[in-house]
Amino acid sequence: MPAWIPGSYLIRDFSRHVETIRGRHNGRWHEPVKLDDHRWRFDGCQGSLSVEVIVYAWDLSVRGAHVDDTHAFFNGTSVFLRPHGLEALACEVTLMRPAGKRHWRAYTSMPPAKGQLPANVMGRFVAADYDALIDHPFELGTPQVIRFRACGALHTMVFTGLVPNLDLKRIAQDVRRVCESQIAFFDPQDKQAPFLDSAQEYVFMTMVTANGYGGLEHRASTALMTSRSDLPTVHQRQAPAGYVQFLGLVSHEYFHTWHVKRIKPAAFVPYDLLKPTHTRLLWIFEGFTSYYDDLMLLRSGVIDLDTYLKQLSKTITAVHAAPGRRQQSLANSSFDAWTKYYKQDENAPNAISSYYAKGALVALGLDLVIRQRSAQRYSLDDVMRHLWNTLGRTFYRGKAAGLSETAFVREVKTVTGVDLRQEIWQWVDQTADVPLDRLLAPTGFDLIWREAKNTPAIGATFKTQGESLAIRQVIRGKAAHAAGLSAGDLLVACNGLRIGSDVKSLQQVLSAYQRGDQLILHAFRGDVLQTHTLTLGEPEASVAEVKPSNQSTTGPL
Repeated sequence: MPAWIPGSYLIRDFSRHVETIRGRHNGRWHEPVKLDDHRWRFDGCQGSLSVEVIVYAWDLSVRGAHVDDTHAFFNGTSVFLRPHGLEALACEVTLMRPAGKRHWRAYTSMPPAKGQLPANVMGRFVAADYDALIDHPFELGTPQVIRFRACGALHTMVFTGLVPNLDLKRIAQDVRRVCESQIAFFDPQDKQAPFLDSAQEYVFMTMVTANGYGGLEHRASTALMTSRSDLPTVHQRQAPAGYVQFLGLVSHEYFHTWHVKRIKPAAFVPYDLLKPTHTRLLWIFEGFTSYYDDLMLLRSGVIDLDTYLKQLSKTITAVHAAPGRRQQSLANSSFDAWTKYYKQDENAPNAISSYYAKGALVALGLDLVIRQRSAQRYSLDDVMRHLWNTLGRTFYRGKAAGLSETAFVREVKTVTGVDLRQEIWQWVDQTADVPLDRLLAPTGFDLIWREAKNTPAIGATFKTQGESLAIRQVIRGKAAHAAGLSAGDLLVACNGLRIGSDVKSLQQVLSAYQRGDQLILHAFRGDVLQTHTLTLGEPEASVAEVKPSNQSTTGPL
């Protein structure tokens, strides 16, 4: 059984959810020998063997399997064993209808098998090989469903979870525009959807929860999780603020249909799902996707320029707020995704650089450099289409190749004539910031920094823990760090005044002070009361704002 799922770079040990496994051969049941954490062997079975596996499925996430009396969702990596040596054979999936669930339907991008279905069979599907078998997740139940066509290709949107009066029509209209923009982006001439090489339709499977968020791409579908409050309802004249975040997530995962599922790092061709597979290129595959997800919302007309600039400003602010961008290069961030990015702790802001967020800023910077040095003849768009045409277009048609660890600079120069070696070395191999203020200025946009608030800075983030305010993270080099405070400390009082359990309580206390004032903070570390002297820092110019300047605008926007 796979140890990890493509697109989520962490060893998850899916085999730990296997409760029982046995095989039937010649009318008798056989117990397997377990070889290691992920492999079993049946001895003495010559000929056909039927294997029965019982899997515990209670992981409500986009990467696992979750089954209850309202629905069933599963990724193939969580439930399908891989017969050693038979990976290239075609596979068939038969879904039996659960008792009392006659209204349940099966939703998946896996092609259906031909023929009539018995009454007790919910669906029968076929996959070309094991790799395809685990790349088409399933959603079973009675979700809210809407379908549309984008550039002639069928798309299905499935929403599982309680969402009264969900505005399916509005969502489908917006998502269709995004899908058509992306299809035309990669294939401006024929406007051919990429997934038609392996499926008849594309399926968005969205699990709606109170506060969930996330997505995982597949070759002809995506699994999404979103907050109920981020989705529009039919009675709302204006969509909730979080709707842009949901559309950005949809755009991000759909872009992966080209960029990751077909244009891949060479290290992922083929996947080895039993051990970590390292690449230094995730800043290209996730970072570039993070750049284009909101940009495609803008280009499709789903959001306006002002909304896009606000989203871009949030990304710049978040990247610059984390000292870790000075500690870890994007190349190393990509390589260490397995042990650092996907295993973040309280010190993560100080030690880790995000190949998603900073990778998006690198993509913007490279796009601007290519445009300026080529006198606006070329852009990063041309590079993406080149990678699609040379590496991605025929990936599932018998020609599998990937982007080597050192090929990107060469590919860019081949397409655009622009040499990006210096920028890649500074922004990716080293830890330099992308000079967006300098790069944006000639395009008619200004990058401005302003104070987040007037309250003096402490340099820490907080969370409510019971009736106390706990420190979540301490930012290296700031006031809290200098005072000896640590993550997990429970703040009790400041200069004799009690601190409540929310951040507003602390801000109210701090509002009486200014930069340079000394505070006596009392905090519990474990069950020991400690006293810390903290010198307040000045309010920081920590919020980025990208605005059009007076001159006319050019470039990717």
